[in-house]
Amino acid sequence: MREPLTIAVAQPLCVSYDVVANAATHAQTVRSAGTRVVVFPEMSLTGYELDAPAITAEDPRLAPIVDACAETGSLALVGAPVQGEQGRPYIAILAVEGTGATVAYRKMWLGAAEAERFAPGGKPSVLDVDGHRLGLAICKDTGIAQHASDTAALGIDGYVAGVLEHVEDAHVPAERAHRIITSHQVWVAVASFAGSTGGGYDQAAGRSAIWTPDGNAIAQAGPEVGAIAHATLR
Repeated sequence: MREPLTIAVAQPLCVSYDVVANAATHAQTVRSAGTRVVVFPEMSLTGYELDAPAITAEDPRLAPIVDACAETGSLALVGAPVQGEQGRPYIAILAVEGTGATVAYRKMWLGAAEAERFAPGGKPSVLDVDGHRLGLAICKDTGIAQHASDTAALGIDGYVAGVLEHVEDAHVPAERAHRIITSHQVWVAVASFAGSTGGGYDQAAGRSAIWTPDGNAIAQAGPEVGAIAHATLR
């Protein structure tokens, strides 16, 4: 029988373009969360700056997060622009563990401004964490029914996303989460940026949350920068 999985959704302070400062904050957040999985918002390492230089999974600036994951036994799902094979970068999720980082998922459904620079990812992705299968998503993906369906078709226990919404759209992640739950009866965990993130988002929504497969918000952060919400998936 698999063990319950502890998961946190975090909304750390972000300094636009400053991977070094943001990686240090991510590391501190991983240590504070005390969970097996820690989910961060879209492009959390750079802020929502569409011209931020792309990084690789081998970037030495990720070392503080790797070290924090090694100390805590955590998996950090970190948002960043990553280099692409054809010259165009992707908006991605990096899976960071104590042994290093890998590109776990590339955003499939891009906004209009994003598509001017970034390439769309080609397929959905699922991570197996201690026997729990977590489907991955980034922001707009969560509003596309096909994305949830294609991801669920791979066999998932949870649907995990990093997002960014303006404060006036704070209701959007919950609405999307409930649509996903209604269709697929899975856990949903959403890490939503708070505070200023760059890219015109002077005040992001925050209110990161985790919902059970029957639609209850079992854990929710407020709108403040630095908040963390956590729950146990059983």
